[in-house]
Amino acid sequence: MSIKASWRERLRYRVDNFLAKGSGSLFLALFVSFLIAFAIIIGVRAVLNYLSPDPDTPFFQQIWLTYLQLTDPGNMNQDNTTPAAFKIGAVIAGMTGVIIFSSLIAFLNTALNQAISRLKQGHTRVLETGHTLILGWGPRVGEILRELAEANESESDPVVTILAEEEKDKMDAELATTFRDRKNTRLVTRNGSTASLTALELVNAPDAKSAIVLATCGAAATPAEKFASDARVIKTVLALDTKVGQRDDFKIVAEIFSSRNRQVVQDISPERVVVVDAEEILAKIMVQTSRTSGLSVVYAELLSFEGCEFYFYKAEWNNITFGAMQYHFPDGVPIGIRKADGKIMVRPEPTAILADDDEIVIVAQDDSTIDYQQQPVVKPQDRPLPSKKFEQRQERMLVLGWSQKAPIIISEYSDYVLEGSKVDVVISDPSEQMRAKVEAVAAESDTIQVNLIDKNPLDGDELLSLEPFGYDNIIILPQRPDDEMNAERTDSETIVVLLHLRRISKELAEKGITVKTKILTEVLDSQNQDLISRAGVNDFLISDRIVSMIFAQLSVDPRILDVYNDLFEEAGSEIYVKPASLYFDSLPQRCTFADLMALAQKRNGEVCIGYKLKSLEQDPSSNFGVTLIPPKDTEVNLSAEDALVVVAEDER
Repeated sequence: MSIKASWRERLRYRVDNFLAKGSGSLFLALFVSFLIAFAIIIGVRAVLNYLSPDPDTPFFQQIWLTYLQLTDPGNMNQDNTTPAAFKIGAVIAGMTGVIIFSSLIAFLNTALNQAISRLKQGHTRVLETGHTLILGWGPRVGEILRELAEANESESDPVVTILAEEEKDKMDAELATTFRDRKNTRLVTRNGSTASLTALELVNAPDAKSAIVLATCGAAATPAEKFASDARVIKTVLALDTKVGQRDDFKIVAEIFSSRNRQVVQDISPERVVVVDAEEILAKIMVQTSRTSGLSVVYAELLSFEGCEFYFYKAEWNNITFGAMQYHFPDGVPIGIRKADGKIMVRPEPTAILADDDEIVIVAQDDSTIDYQQQPVVKPQDRPLPSKKFEQRQERMLVLGWSQKAPIIISEYSDYVLEGSKVDVVISDPSEQMRAKVEAVAAESDTIQVNLIDKNPLDGDELLSLEPFGYDNIIILPQRPDDEMNAERTDSETIVVLLHLRRISKELAEKGITVKTKILTEVLDSQNQDLISRAGVNDFLISDRIVSMIFAQLSVDPRILDVYNDLFEEAGSEIYVKPASLYFDSLPQRCTFADLMALAQKRNGEVCIGYKLKSLEQDPSSNFGVTLIPPKDTEVNLSAEDALVVVAEDER
């Protein structure tokens, strides 16, 4: 059955459809209305001029007056001396002009408001190229941006674009307070789904240089939330891979919780995607740093763009050995070799000969400062090396609290210590579920003993009853593992535990008892760093900052992950802070950094990348006594309490 409509209805329908096309149609309608009104009024004046001519005002002058009266009603006074009939035309022109230009002002105001609204909503297309994408939103974004700003400082007009489902004005407001020091980095935020092809086109993903895909929840989330996060990250990586196409230089760094899902993501594009298990990396770093005082400072510098970092470098090696090559760089210390097939060899034999297509892994201040010289830049003094070894023994570790990282920490710890070592886990009023978790970890540990102790570390007397400084090391984790993790509350409780430990340590010192226990704590919120330092602990890890550093470095060069995997595994070579007494028959000694490198090389091919001075370990301005890759002719006075920072096979 056809619909019958009058010509008025059809006309209104067509007009409505025309105006619905947008602001351009509305502007065109106003312009046409102005022309029609102008023509009609000119026609009226032509008739009036015919019926009652005005000898003082030619007709073409009246056309000009009509235009002026339409655009500005104040010009109606120019018809004061004309016949009364012409005043009717002036009034019509003035009133029509008021209506049309009022509509035009309203149109411009609406269009401007809509444009501002679109900008606030973040729906306009990004026209940047060579930018870094951050897909997702969370507390790590600010830390990642700080690292990228450091990395991009030497670039011209670097840009970072954030795409998230958060409102654009909310993201901009938060970044205005958390990311103030932007250096030369420009920041662009857009609202949209990270897994949407349309949204990825909006941020010009095909022309970006790399992308960081963040998880949608934290490590303390429920299994269901982690599963949902992994699903969203997988979909986002798949959408990115589809949108970017065949570009080999585009890299994706993604955070995945499940090991099975990590393999799924890796299979999407093995050459393009780098998958990170942040909690596992943090747990491994915590184990290593808990066993060596000062190592947390070393990692904080190596993983950040603010100090020295890992780089890959290639030159004409001319069959030089790895040991001799270490003295051919004014800035930087080589720690490994990357073969042509991608295999990483951290701390190879000093006699290993470099092939022409080999790259080296070097620790340097910046890639622009790496310069291989054909001749040695310094010649170390040949010093005797004492035949001393660090004797391993059974150890005891105290874990105060629990988190998702605890099982990994205990498992990694068992790889470093002698069989029969002991781990005591202290949890206040543990639930049956928590007891089951600790028992499961204990059952998996064949070489060490794991015990659960029901005490409250927040209570100073109960903490004292544990005799905490009878342990070799203490790791402080969240105190309420069954509750949803809150960064501010967790860090506040950590500070309370640290203050209790400081009081106990002070009482022991007053009794003449030397405390050698190493204390390591995790800081969730980087803003609490200064408070943790004032609580008397130098060895701490800022979780979000460490993970953000790793994400930022991998987005610049994903090959660094192979170096991390070697350094963070007990089976490979690790970074140690070893006593200077292992390298000298007597102390104090005055020597150059090149001399320290030569001595370390004599100890099973160790690579010295710095030193730690005990006298400065309480001074934040001196990096807590840690100096990495100084000029090789730098002279240093070492005492018996000082140490060398080396890449070695083990701590002996």
